[in-house]
Order: sequence, then structure tokens, then C-alpha cells
Amino acid sequence: MIDLDVIEIAKELINRRSVTPEDAGCQDEMKAFLGSLGFNNETMVFEDTTNLWSRKGTEGPVFCFAGHTDVVPSGPESSWETPPFTATEVDGYLHGRGAADMKGSLAAMLVATREFVRDYPDHKGSIAYLITSDEEGPFINGTTRVVDTLEARNEKIDWCIVGEPSSTDNVGDIVKNGRRGSLTGDLVVKGVQGHVAYPHLASNPVHKASTALAELAESHWDNGNDYFPPTSFQISNIHAGTGAGNVIPGELHVCFNFRFSTEVTNDILIDRVTKVLDKHDLEYDIKWTFNGQPFLTDTGALLEATTAAIEEVNGIPTTLSTAGGTSDGRFIAPTGAQVIELGPVNATIHKINECVKMADLEALAKMYYGILVRLLA
Repeated sequence: MIDLDVIEIAKELINRRSVTPEDAGCQDEMKAFLGSLGFNNETMVFEDTTNLWSRKGTEGPVFCFAGHTDVVPSGPESSWETPPFTATEVDGYLHGRGAADMKGSLAAMLVATREFVRDYPDHKGSIAYLITSDEEGPFINGTTRVVDTLEARNEKIDWCIVGEPSSTDNVGDIVKNGRRGSLTGDLVVKGVQGHVAYPHLASNPVHKASTALAELAESHWDNGNDYFPPTSFQISNIHAGTGAGNVIPGELHVCFNFRFSTEVTNDILIDRVTKVLDKHDLEYDIKWTFNGQPFLTDTGALLEATTAAIEEVNGIPTTLSTAGGTSDGRFIAPTGAQVIELGPVNATIHKINECVKMADLEALAKMYYGILVRLLA
């Protein structure tokens, strides 16, 4: 793998069936590659998750490539035009699960690092890799645990590029310079089960909760700001009843999620939801899952280097965005690091026949190289 080009490296990784939380040897391949460049590899295993912290250099500033080797399940393999775990070239595209999310990015990172270290053997600072096999899953034993370990020994990341597929039409056209926060509520509204013909002997939690849920759905949470859209409240799951048409349910289960801007906090949202539920005199239990604070990198050397490198390769300016879901950047940014996401086009991620344009991976490697030059040469 050491002297392979970006496409061959991507193929090596795609061919490994690393469905969350399995790494399937991907990190061993990366360790061999990085070790040959003088990196010190440290494997961190937490529960069922394999993580890699690899670093070349002992001084600051620390530039980090962050990413994941795990992929989502392929779905019915018979529905794929090519085998999902056999990387296949088709008309200039590389097909396979993880091609875009995000084994292609990992390959581009490795090639960019190899070329940079060869061209600038006496570069300043340190280059690091933070790689997990838990990004597509419950995310509790991956990047967040590695970051906790690094923080405990005061090992800081200054600049971090997460290789998530950020692009829309052309590689580098969109850079994610932040992400919204995410907060999930699992609500159980309690009633009294009974026969539908005798409602006075029961208490229907669906009826009781309907006005409160409508108020939450219609609430205005904030106006957003220059970088973030207004906070969004969405009910994702709702269930009540036994399946019988003549039984009033005893409980209503509702799952909802906030994607929130920097104008509010999780504590503010929890307080507002609680006040609405209490106002409607509901008997309920609620469990909150805090998935991450919003983060933003709106200025700084990393953003300047990234936009300049993209324009050098593409000849076009990039657009900054905070749209989309969450990423592991939410665990790294709170340490004080500047964090951005730059990766290939995201049109086929998590889909049947996931693929990436091979020329885009080659361009992405050049962009990563250009960023390293601007920051550490």
C-alpha cells in the first residue's frame, strides 16, 4: 500500500467489509502506510470500537486529519450494480460502499501526507490522524473517547480537517465550517388504557398530548444568524396503542430532535420544552440525548489555507456552509481546535451504488497537500 496512488489505496480500503463498529483491518493498512513516513501509531480500543491516533512530530502546531473507517450496511447486495465490498471502476467512477463516505477521503489524506513529508521533510509542527470505526454508529466509543484521552494528557489539536463528503456538485465547491447542535428527546406521555366505548373510564394520552405537540411544532425557537439557519424541531417517531381498534392506549411514545444554532443552548431548549409540557398538565417521562454542541470556524489560518488550496486546484472559490447533519468535528471543536470538513461529492452517500469520481479523489489529494503546505511548510 505504501507506494500506491490514491485510487489504489481507496480500493484497498473499500474492499474491507468494515460495517460499524468493525474496522476490518483498515486501520492496520493505514498504520503501515503512516509508519513508513515516520508516524508514531497508537491504537486505542474502547469496548467494541477500534481507534487510531497517529502522529509525526512532537511540537506544535498540530494539524490533524480526522475520519472514520466504518461504513453503513450495504443493504441488499443484489440491488447493487457492482459488489458493494469490491471496489470497481465504472466510466471514471469508483464504486463501492464507503467510496464517498469516507474511504476515498482517507486515501486522499494518505497520499497528500506522503507527498508533503517527502517534499518537506523538515516541516514545522506535527501532523496527526484521528481515525475511528464508530462514526456511523452510536459514536460513544470513537472520536469522543480519543479526544477525552488526548485532553487528559494535554495533547492539543490546533487545526483539523474532517474528511466527510462536504461537496455538492464539484469537489471543493462546499466546505463545512461548522455544524448545528443536535438534541434528541424521547417522550412518554402517560394515560390510562381502556375500552373506546367507555372513555370516561380511561385517559387517552394521544388526545392529552396533541395540543402540546402542536405548540412545540409551531414554536419559533430563534432566528438563526449569519452562519446558521433557525433552530428546527422535528418529530421523528410517534407510537401509541396495542394495534386493536377498540382500545384506548395507555402511553404515547414520541421521539423528536432539535438541530440548533449558536443562538440557543441545549439547556435553553430543554427548559422551553419542559415548560410547554407542564403547561398542558401532562404526566410524562422524558429522556434527553445530547448529540453535540454547534461549532463554527469562521476565521483563522485553517480556513484561509483551505479556501486558497481549493481555488488553486479548482480555479473557483468555495462556499462555506453549516448545513447538513452532525460529524465527529463536534467532539474536536470544543477543545479549541479550528475545524472544517472537506471531502468529495455527497450525492450517493449511504445509497445503493455509492460511488465517487476518481478524478475528484485525485483533486482532493492535491487540495489536502496544498493545505499542509500553507500551514506547515
